[in-house]
Amino acid sequence: MAAPDCVFYRTLCRSRPGPNKWSSPAICREVLYVVELQRYSRDQGSSVYFPQAVLNGDDLYDATLTDGHCRLRVTLDPGLNPLVERYVLRSGSALCDAAFTPAMTAQLPACPMAPADRDSYKLLSVEVSGGAPGEDGGLRRFHVDSLSWFGSSGPAGALVPLRANRSVFLPLWNNVDYSGEAWREAPPAEEEEEEEDSERRPTVTVSELRDSFLIGHGGVARGVVHHQLIVRIINKSHLMYYGRKDLNCECPYKAVLEVCDRTGSVSVVLWNSVCLGWYRRLKPGDIIKLRRYRVKRRFQAQQDDIEISVNSRNPSALISVLPESSASPQHLPPATSYSFCNSKQLLDRPHGVVCDVIGLLTFSGRPERIRSDGGAALLEYHWLRLEDGSSNQPIMVKLFSTSQPEIHHKLHPRMRHHSQMSYRKLRPVRQFLQWLRNQDDRQVLSRALIGGFFIYPSPPVSLEMYMRDRRGVPGFLRGAELHRELERLRYRERRTFCMQAAVTMVTYSRRGAEERCLCWRDQASSLFSSSSPFASPSPSSPTTPRSVRSPPSSSSPSLSPTSLCSTSTPVDHRSGTSRKRRFTETLPHKRRPFVTLQSEHNKSVILFEASMEFLESTNADEDDKEDEDGDTSSFVTAPLPPDQPPIALETLPLRYDHAHREEHAVAMAMGGALSGRFDSVLDEYYTLRLRALSDGVLVDTLFLPLSSSSPSPPLLAHANTWTSILSHGSFCPHTPPPSPADLISAATQLANQRLVCVLEACHLGGATTELVLSRAFPLNH
Repeated sequence: MAAPDCVFYRTLCRSRPGPNKWSSPAICREVLYVVELQRYSRDQGSSVYFPQAVLNGDDLYDATLTDGHCRLRVTLDPGLNPLVERYVLRSGSALCDAAFTPAMTAQLPACPMAPADRDSYKLLSVEVSGGAPGEDGGLRRFHVDSLSWFGSSGPAGALVPLRANRSVFLPLWNNVDYSGEAWREAPPAEEEEEEEDSERRPTVTVSELRDSFLIGHGGVARGVVHHQLIVRIINKSHLMYYGRKDLNCECPYKAVLEVCDRTGSVSVVLWNSVCLGWYRRLKPGDIIKLRRYRVKRRFQAQQDDIEISVNSRNPSALISVLPESSASPQHLPPATSYSFCNSKQLLDRPHGVVCDVIGLLTFSGRPERIRSDGGAALLEYHWLRLEDGSSNQPIMVKLFSTSQPEIHHKLHPRMRHHSQMSYRKLRPVRQFLQWLRNQDDRQVLSRALIGGFFIYPSPPVSLEMYMRDRRGVPGFLRGAELHRELERLRYRERRTFCMQAAVTMVTYSRRGAEERCLCWRDQASSLFSSSSPFASPSPSSPTTPRSVRSPPSSSSPSLSPTSLCSTSTPVDHRSGTSRKRRFTETLPHKRRPFVTLQSEHNKSVILFEASMEFLESTNADEDDKEDEDGDTSSFVTAPLPPDQPPIALETLPLRYDHAHREEHAVAMAMGGALSGRFDSVLDEYYTLRLRALSDGVLVDTLFLPLSSSSPSPPLLAHANTWTSILSHGSFCPHTPPPSPADLISAATQLANQRLVCVLEACHLGGATTELVLSRAFPLNH
């Protein structure tokens, strides 16, 4: 029972004069904390609970809140969903001015202390306060698990969604992994008990089932099949969630097993709650016994074939896992086969070939998300770099979610032997293990990296190659369009954008010492930016605003530079006038974060030559415009420091520390947060302020010239001029890089340069959007 002085009691019960008196929402003026957020998809009846809301998406969220005395489960109004999707509202968040309203519940019994006519609540609006992602906002002060539930002793049994008839929750960030205790790792007890006394010989084979069903003469493959099938699992798919708002299904999951016996192979489809009981238990190589299943025509097969449907009802299938030694030799299914390729062999393999790889993990990237082909779902992935000693080329793996969250959690650089795996005796694996034994652990760990901004494969190094890769359709954005697209990004969503711009400012900084930066600024840029309707967004910022209701400020205070200042006067060869340049080290100052992002793709097919003609004509138009401006094209480095936030720690690759591998794994996961105690490989970075040629909107973007310690592939040689550095995205690897002072001094090369800029954007949560300039190609050759 909740105490009478409980915040929820005062807000939801004591302040209400009686039943049916909820003419307006109840506002809680005291601080509440988010204990947990749980996601699920709505069903046909979910709209009943939100009569005034516009349900645009398929997701609903239940939240567990606490005031430090008790706990309360509520459902978020769909209008609050963007706060979760952008990782503003999260576990640990502190909430102010929370507005509650009663609602019917689809699943839970009535709460004794709740109002008599209502038993559950919705959260209509809220103000989120607190720090950066990963901070708990004060929640650690409470022993949450020991707190009582408001209005009752707690939900009976496992927690289930409040506003839909679903039996399980979805993970917050993808639809592939499982989430919650309902997903059992041990097999259901009744199936195991039944298996102990059963016969361990098949009474039907795969080929007999196929022939019986496809020939159409009835027999063993019609209706419910009770004949015993013993097969070996060859492959197991990831979980496939098919829940939709127009579908009432408690557990809308399926998974496909590819199995075989000595007569052939077939697909076995696990449906609905069978996935809960068996998906985590079954693995490739297992021998399983099936009874009470149905044979169906295979869905979307290129030719007539069958699949075996295993469900929990109509009929309730029986599954057992057999030990290898228990199957009779004459009926033992063939062993799983593998097709290993080393890094040298992969160079000659055609695109799309399926193979197995084994290697030493030396880089594990941060998790990110991209849109699926349909654009609705976000697919989670991260990059891995493997080494196997067969060549100097690493094996790069783009690893999507595979319904193995525990294994993904353990994927960090380390020495690991495959002593229990059946493929250990294969020749390619034995060769790799022999190479692995000769590796020095300390040397391997010294070059092991995790996280940070990463792009693979490397983008082209010329505009012509880039245009060919884009099939002549660059999809240029205006500055305002880019801002809108940035604002639509969801947490860890990664997208690539392209715009035509000019560089108006270059800043060199070191992480942790941003107050002493070197800066070059084109004074003429102020003439364009003064009429811009948008403030410049931050390329990345590590903190969120204290309140989601408070818009970030675009103003910056005036600051004076230190005495460390030098000037020179280069000549403007086009106008004959002189230009003053100043690069300065600046003092500390307050910086406010801001975010933005999106793109409008050109659907028409444009030939490469036509696209290049368009670029040249745009260039000519800008030249005409600048000629009209006369001397305003001259520039002077601004004496004031730039209003730019420091780089986010998530942007920089970190050195792997094996002693703190668990901390690394938690911090690098979706929803994790890095801290300053982790050692970053790179601490120097550049910030370029771009002015969109289309509308004059300013955009701040990071530029990270790659070093030899980066996990990226080998770099090409070039002249280390600003033009070549921007085109290659890096310094030349074969010569010493220019010093920051020299590079800032040489930034005059960028004056009046029209560039095609390729931008990589990733939303890091809250008010932090990472925007990295990966390539910039000059237009005015």
